[in-house]
Amino acid sequence: MNIAISSGKGGTGKTFVATNLAIVLKKQDNKVTYLDCDVEEPNGHLFLKPAVIEAKNIHIMAPAGVDKEKCDNCKKCVSACAFNAIASIKDSILIFKQLCHACGACRIACPKDAIIYEERKIGVLNSGAIDQINLIYGALQTGEGAMTPRLISEVKKHIDPQAINLIDTAPGTSCPVVEAISGMDLVVLVTDPTPFGVNDLELSVDMCRMVGHEPVVLVNRADYKNNDLIEYCEEAQLDIIGEIPDDRQVAELYSEGKMAVKHLKAYDRLFSKIGEEIIQRASNRKIPKVLKSPRKSSFSNRLSAIPAQADSPRSKYDEIVIISGKGGTGKTTIAGAFAGLSKNTLITDCDVDAADLHILLSPEIKEGYLFSGGKKAAIDQEKCTACGRCYKECRFGAVKKEGSGFIIDPLKCEGCNTCSLVCPQDAIKLEEVVNGELYISESRFGPMVHAKLYAAEENSGKLVSLIRQVARDKVAKASTSASLNDGAPGTGCPVIASITGANYAVVVTEPTVSGIHDAGRVFELCAFFNIKAGLIVNKSDINLNKAEELKTIALKSNVDFLGMVPYDKSTTEAQMLNKTVIEYDQECPASKRVKDIWQDLIEKVKV
Repeated sequence: MNIAISSGKGGTGKTFVATNLAIVLKKQDNKVTYLDCDVEEPNGHLFLKPAVIEAKNIHIMAPAGVDKEKCDNCKKCVSACAFNAIASIKDSILIFKQLCHACGACRIACPKDAIIYEERKIGVLNSGAIDQINLIYGALQTGEGAMTPRLISEVKKHIDPQAINLIDTAPGTSCPVVEAISGMDLVVLVTDPTPFGVNDLELSVDMCRMVGHEPVVLVNRADYKNNDLIEYCEEAQLDIIGEIPDDRQVAELYSEGKMAVKHLKAYDRLFSKIGEEIIQRASNRKIPKVLKSPRKSSFSNRLSAIPAQADSPRSKYDEIVIISGKGGTGKTTIAGAFAGLSKNTLITDCDVDAADLHILLSPEIKEGYLFSGGKKAAIDQEKCTACGRCYKECRFGAVKKEGSGFIIDPLKCEGCNTCSLVCPQDAIKLEEVVNGELYISESRFGPMVHAKLYAAEENSGKLVSLIRQVARDKVAKASTSASLNDGAPGTGCPVIASITGANYAVVVTEPTVSGIHDAGRVFELCAFFNIKAGLIVNKSDINLNKAEELKTIALKSNVDFLGMVPYDKSTTEAQMLNKTVIEYDQECPASKRVKDIWQDLIEKVKV
């Protein structure tokens, strides 16, 4: 039995739920395997604490260079690459590893067999056990954002057909989550009753139904301030299978890496009941409901790139990007507060997979565009002779056998063109697809560029890059001298696209074992791309010892320590009113600290 624990946004308690469920299901005499497919920021092992972990490096064959004696610079490899990972510069062929998807198209296109392939490490597969719970988790190699689905696939190879398999997915709705929930008997969406939670739950439900799953909902921190979540679930015909209280005692245990079901009897009973309900639901899989089209748009113009602005000197344009190792640390809350404090600054939301900043800023859309970030392959069945070459060469499992022939699974196709290159009958064509929408808006704090990636789509990194490109174009045409970017969480493609070339990255984390672990991985990512970074510890008084530990780690990592923001109910109260905490109460503890941090930050970046 395969059960995915997922969420539209990070920080809803997905890993908290998955790890506690693993323990109670084992106590009920079930064979349990916990598979952490949140490979950008795996955290389950920090709570389950396996005694011994065996690590195995995962490699793929990928282009590493060009044999200059064979290469005649025909540029056919450049034309074949769908990811702009190969360029011809001064009669030399260069391969950009961070853009390469290792699809094999360049080698197939090269008439001289000049592309050199070598093993490339994409991550580490870790395995262990604790109290007879098997634990498998992947850890993505720094800078290898494009390889996230490949590493997830490696983790899922260890699904035990004789066990209850709990799959802890990444948050969001894009390709890593689609890969993780594929083949599941049930998807449990963990949410909370906040505007962010409801917004992102809706995106996740659309994604699940598009890929053939009817999800159920589990509400964490169930302190309802209004009926928005209940009303949405009723409208969408979603079943809520349980509610977990908003309990500071649980938050303090979590910060230390302790399990609620082991320390609090009430939670052992609660999770046991939730576990029984999940098993029953997984045993009776339902057909997904289709209530509306999540891709219906009023926009007609498409946008995939804009001309570079020669009259906008890079030295006069500053970008501050706010990121986090894991979701739910308060990244967007901090970004919204900074937006209210900033002057002469353009605002962008680069968290396209689960965009939330618009909830706080209520921007008025002035221009809207459909985003076309790639292509998908399609087979002309009349031309196809079912030779199987496309099936053999596809690195992404997108070519499927169907009857005596083959079809393309659009959810797995990355539009790499390899199948088209090898088809002897010219039966495969690539067709442009729409992946999302991009908006140019006006917020009460100034101009804003933001976007929405459609459910179950990829190319989130390309959409993030386009947002920043549009923002640079607007800066060149206006008096604005800087942009404030709400970046993506994690360490994959979207966050790499969010920080590359930025002046400064603000890392927002919280004082927990997972916060420390994830902040460390983000520090490594910033150092890898040579981006200066600073740290904010949010909800710092949840665990002051961990907060001080984070400060020490930051300074040792050559990361500025910007300050601590205390836990403050005013922050949540402001969210419920679609306001930033600065607007809601300038004198509350959180607002005072954020204002001090902003003043320090603008001095460091000289905005």
